[in-house]
Amino acid sequence: MLPLVIDLDGTLINSDMLHESTVGMLRQQPLAILKIPLWLVAGKAALKRQLSQRSGFDAATLPYNEKLISWLRQQHAEGRRLILCTASDQTVADAIALHLGLFDEVIASDGKTNLAGKKKADALTTRFGEKGFDYAGNSVEDLAVWEKARRAIVVNASPALQSEAEAFVKIEEIFEPPVKGLGIWRKALRVHQWMKNLLLFVPLFAAHRMSEAGAWFELGLAFVAFSLCASAVYVANDLLDLESDRKHPRKSTRPFAAGRLPIWQGVLVTPFLLLSSLGLASLVTGHFLIWLLGYFFLTCLYSFKLKQVVLVDCLMLAVLYTLRIVAGAAAMEMTLSFWLLAFSGFIFLSLAFVKRFAELQVQLLHGKHKAHGRGYFTDDAPLIQILGVVAGYSAALVLALYLNSSDVLRLYTAPAWIWGCVPVMLFWISWVWLQAHRGQMHDDPLVFAFKDKASLLAGAAFALFLILGTVGWLQ
Repeated sequence: MLPLVIDLDGTLINSDMLHESTVGMLRQQPLAILKIPLWLVAGKAALKRQLSQRSGFDAATLPYNEKLISWLRQQHAEGRRLILCTASDQTVADAIALHLGLFDEVIASDGKTNLAGKKKADALTTRFGEKGFDYAGNSVEDLAVWEKARRAIVVNASPALQSEAEAFVKIEEIFEPPVKGLGIWRKALRVHQWMKNLLLFVPLFAAHRMSEAGAWFELGLAFVAFSLCASAVYVANDLLDLESDRKHPRKSTRPFAAGRLPIWQGVLVTPFLLLSSLGLASLVTGHFLIWLLGYFFLTCLYSFKLKQVVLVDCLMLAVLYTLRIVAGAAAMEMTLSFWLLAFSGFIFLSLAFVKRFAELQVQLLHGKHKAHGRGYFTDDAPLIQILGVVAGYSAALVLALYLNSSDVLRLYTAPAWIWGCVPVMLFWISWVWLQAHRGQMHDDPLVFAFKDKASLLAGAAFALFLILGTVGWLQ
């Protein structure tokens, strides 16, 4: 039985180790990215060696092609010799081979020779002879290797590539690529998270300026700009958080973490989204662009460092939520009241603690002692719960105090009706924390609120009391 040689990038794993190493280094040593042009001067193999030494990747978390691995285990059990041959660096290939425990031999780039395409074909022909091996690959570069192989195992390849391979080699097995469509990008861009940007419209309603068509237009532009900016941040954050997401029970299914979208596409789409966002933001009146840039800067700061700092991460999340309301006010060229800022700060701080508490609950259920990529231990969950409930009830207290202010008398015809908002708010805060305690909370509490029936009913009741207070019905 002839030996079976298996490619790594895009074949054994649904990713590319050059891209994985680059984002891994960016996460570990951000400034080292400036050295890449210098390393590339010495050749692609040298670049891969430098990146592999700085990325600190975990072979156990990579998005492996499970169908292929299952078939390889069967081949190995039948006595077939398996060789991992890749253009990735030798240190990377050795770590992966050690983790899988499948391969009898590993052939890889050595820091001087980039073992891809014709160079890989020549190395395998020298080692096993022409037609003395079968080869599993996935890309156009593998055509040179298949030309020297006896049979081909085609993995994750397009129909066009399959046809090219069939022209000069017999195909033994075909492993079809996963189906991709707009749905996978909708998930990567987190389009469902755009609902959070409806917070931009809060100042419009709080100031009772719903009849102003110009304000709606400005906020509409602001909403799209903020959503594109948020998607750019989500994609960048997913690329930097690949390893942490892969260790998380739910986040491991995200498109980049699962290898359903290539990393290079994420790297390209991020600046495109950001530039589109800034272009739209420049059309919005007032200081909206400045606040959007502030949001982007703080989000980057959060993604790179602050999300790893205990408690500061939750405070920063609350600030980022509140910034949406501030940016909405800037788009309308209005000044926010102290009451709205205080209420927003406390309620969003509570929701930030809900988010972190829910994550700790998931980690605890899976027997973890520490949340990966965060500064929390699962034992911290009860304290986080207390802090979050206190913050939520503080928001209700601010709302109650607001009802005694002169602003209420000025904005509402029948202020007594607004008191109904207080018990509604107390119910909703308690309900959210009850669901989190039961392990039924979404990764994002605001997304949960938009989908949960009890939350929607509470929101409707809250709005009803505001309307009654405004029009003075039954007064």
